Amino acid sequence: MPHEVPLIATIAVSFGFAAILGYLADRLQLPPLVGYLLAGILMGPITPGFVADTGLASQLAEIGVILLMFGVGLHFSARDLLAVRGVAIPGAIAQIVLATVLGVAMAEWWGWSMGAGIVFGLSLSVASTVVLLKALEERNLVNAASGRVAVGWLIVEDLAMVLALVLLPALAELLGGSAPGADGGMPLLLTIALTLLKVGAFAAMAIFLGPKVVPWLLIRVARTGSRELFTLTVLALALGIAFGSAQIFGVSFALGAFFAGVVMSESSLSHRAAADSLPLQNAFSVLFFVSVGMLFDPSIIVRQPLGVLSALLLIIVGKAIISFVVVTLLRYPIGMGLTVAGGLAQIGEFSFILAGLGVTLGLLPTDGQDIILASAIISITLNPLVCAGAEALHQYVQRRWPQSVRHGHANFDLLNDELDKIRAITEAREHQHQLEMRELSETFPLFANVDENSQEELLLLFRPKSALPGERVMRKGDRGGGMYFLSAGAVEVQLPDDAIRLEPGAFFGEMALLSGGRRNADVVAVDFCHFFVLERRDFNMFTSKHPALRQMVSEMARERTEMNVMRQKRVPSSGVVS
Repeated sequence: MPHEVPLIATIAVSFGFAAILGYLADRLQLPPLVGYLLAGILMGPITPGFVADTGLASQLAEIGVILLMFGVGLHFSARDLLAVRGVAIPGAIAQIVLATVLGVAMAEWWGWSMGAGIVFGLSLSVASTVVLLKALEERNLVNAASGRVAVGWLIVEDLAMVLALVLLPALAELLGGSAPGADGGMPLLLTIALTLLKVGAFAAMAIFLGPKVVPWLLIRVARTGSRELFTLTVLALALGIAFGSAQIFGVSFALGAFFAGVVMSESSLSHRAAADSLPLQNAFSVLFFVSVGMLFDPSIIVRQPLGVLSALLLIIVGKAIISFVVVTLLRYPIGMGLTVAGGLAQIGEFSFILAGLGVTLGLLPTDGQDIILASAIISITLNPLVCAGAEALHQYVQRRWPQSVRHGHANFDLLNDELDKIRAITEAREHQHQLEMRELSETFPLFANVDENSQEELLLLFRPKSALPGERVMRKGDRGGGMYFLSAGAVEVQLPDDAIRLEPGAFFGEMALLSGGRRNADVVAVDFCHFFVLERRDFNMFTSKHPALRQMVSEMARERTEMNVMRQKRVPSSGVVS
């Protein structure tokens, strides 16, 4: 090549290998992600041939995680998080604590230090966001109560890992490691307080300020009518909030992106934002699995077979048992316990970050990092089988002990009721939006041939206006600043020798708008009226992209002008003056 293009080469080869091996995996009745992982191994430094830039691949994978968590946030409101807090918070904390204790015990058995055991246990306690969401999507459980609990559980784990990443450098020397720049570091309690303050400030901004700013900005951009500008704004918000939250508040990219999605979910345009970002979510999430495969050193399975096996048992069996027991002890159904247990029986992105930090701080030996990476790849590969096994076990329990499945789950019933209310609010909002779109086409046949995205844009451009009976809506001689669409009620166009009644579905005011002249008649409400007003600038902008619509309006205006001329000559006719 005439010049170096590592980024293009990494993306092109990653997508090519992933597509081919993902297809082959599917033909062999395996999950496509197995092919993606294998593609990463083939591109890694261990195997001969093309070696991708691992640094670039990991950053591209981070973009995939950001977009995926952003998509989850778009369908996961703050009310959802509050609804599942009763099981997600105690469950996540219990799993982290118990898994870390088991990790410390394993490290002691291998002769590692206490610090190495803590890093090792923490790394094995936190699951992968990408893998969990893929597992839930394949089983159509993202919107189910068990799926909501699993996602909420993972969010709590992520918050705990943010705190761990901040505290590890401060505790490194105490745990037997070495923290770079520790001599000028802050006291431990001050570090913890500052971390909690930053996370709290970020959450407060996301909850209170975000819903006021982000939806307003989306509506302003959508009103421009530019599809590419809207998509660009959505991506800029997702990546910008994720990056800004990491730089300013010290939270992870994934967590920042999740809250960006939660904030954007409050907008009436959230469905459009989700649709526009979905292709990029799918593409870049593949790069996550490819980058994981690139980090894999197969020799660790030969060098430390017992270490890898022990870590896998802790991830797949230990964590599954812990989460299942916690869920059932909290009096939630067995099915939910099995879903959460299966989905969280793997590790991922946070595990790699913790392991890398542990090696940097001198806490974790390099073999420990290799064991974590090997365990991650194997647990991710086996996770679809684990989830399928959990589902089969649930079906068996339902057949064998139906009474235990149906009764005694008061907490689950309360959770379901709360989630149903949240879902009803969301569905009502979406239904109202669809109703407005349908009513627009039915009430105003003029817009029947305009595509759905343009109709949505039109609803944003409209300015609602009401009028009481007898109120003058339009005055003769005024400048034509807007075009009126009558959606309810009735008005009279008052001509010198007649009065014409207009019903819902009619429009008026287009003549002065097109000509730039003044109104040539009074329009008075004769009933309680509701209008949609399209101002001159918005009218010109919208019709410039829909010349056929402008032609129809111009043709109607010309016909009305001719009818008015005929009326002035006192030729019987029917028309409308505007």
